[in-house]
Amino acid sequence: MSYLTTELLTSLLRSGTAANEFLRSKIEEGVNAVLKAELAGFLGYEKHSSAGWHTGNSRNGSYQRTIVTSYGKITVDVPRDRNGEFQSPLLPTRKQRVDSLETTIIQLYQRGVTTRQIAELIEQMYGHCYTPATISTIAANVSDQVEQFHKRPVAKRYAVIFCDAMYVNLRRDSVAKESIHVLLGITPEGHKEILDYAILPSESALNYADMLKSLKTRGLEQVLLFVSDGLVGLPDAVQNEFPRARHQSCWVHLMRAVSRLVRPSDRKIILDALKRVYRQENATLARQELSAFLNSYGTKYKRLHKLFQNEFILFSFYEFPKSIRQTIYTSNLIENNNKGFRHKAKLKEQFPNEDSLERFACTVYCDYNRRFSGKAHRGFQEAYPELLEMFTD
Repeated sequence: MSYLTTELLTSLLRSGTAANEFLRSKIEEGVNAVLKAELAGFLGYEKHSSAGWHTGNSRNGSYQRTIVTSYGKITVDVPRDRNGEFQSPLLPTRKQRVDSLETTIIQLYQRGVTTRQIAELIEQMYGHCYTPATISTIAANVSDQVEQFHKRPVAKRYAVIFCDAMYVNLRRDSVAKESIHVLLGITPEGHKEILDYAILPSESALNYADMLKSLKTRGLEQVLLFVSDGLVGLPDAVQNEFPRARHQSCWVHLMRAVSRLVRPSDRKIILDALKRVYRQENATLARQELSAFLNSYGTKYKRLHKLFQNEFILFSFYEFPKSIRQTIYTSNLIENNNKGFRHKAKLKEQFPNEDSLERFACTVYCDYNRRFSGKAHRGFQEAYPELLEMFTD
């Protein structure tokens, strides 16, 4: 058993001193001892030693600083020299907090915890109080990161952009579910990234149009295909911004819609028949299979005709290389991303304000972009030459 462990146990048994207070005092003693040793090493002689005579520099007293550590505040006597040249690497100038605590504060702030909540947590965990204003100062770079995310340049060309929204609880005057609109792009090389996100009260095609206008100012010029869950008005809104782009409605969402329109007793046989439509080898065969499907079941369930009346958004994925069709016939890619976002956010019953949600979303999406940076999505390397030919010069 070390001397420090023995002394700790003795202190706890005799006086009931808290372990944190004991460790705080030992850290204080240790830091002060190190500072004295550092100054001696800097000057080249010990205190009161004759070796320091006529060296041109000597000790010049000390001044006190308060440093916040994980175990509480410590008071250190920072030694000075006559020439004012001594600077301890142990105590960087103008810092009163340890880096580990600053890192904790920034991580909490990124994850949507308010400055007031962080201040209360720090006081409970470390035994000293930071004001919300101090927390805001420490975490100011996080807000800068959000602004930079929304303004960063994007590529000129994207083979596919997926559009989707999810709802989370957000407090303004009261708590209500609000939508996070998300745009996920894949370049012709297969590199995927979250291009942008927007927090708005409800999902709307016009909201996506505004996001696309913003992306155009950041460098976006051409998109081959947009994929969505069938939001009303979105194909037209996208066409206004990118007239040459195709649009694909998610077949998984179409399957869900059909499931809601038919009786449970008919559901399996009808859905199996519908799968044969988008599994055909080409668009011509798929249209023939869809016609047969509607002839078989459209009389009994007349609403099916309306669901499939717009072929413009049903079979666009057939115009693209076969190696990527499995990715683009559905919006599963961005749906899975949104599912991951909700999983990360599930510990928060609600976000206390929009800034909190902005910071949390930015952190999640920056992590996503870093994780997939330089990685090609399956099938895109094989399709790359053909995709390049589909862009206009």
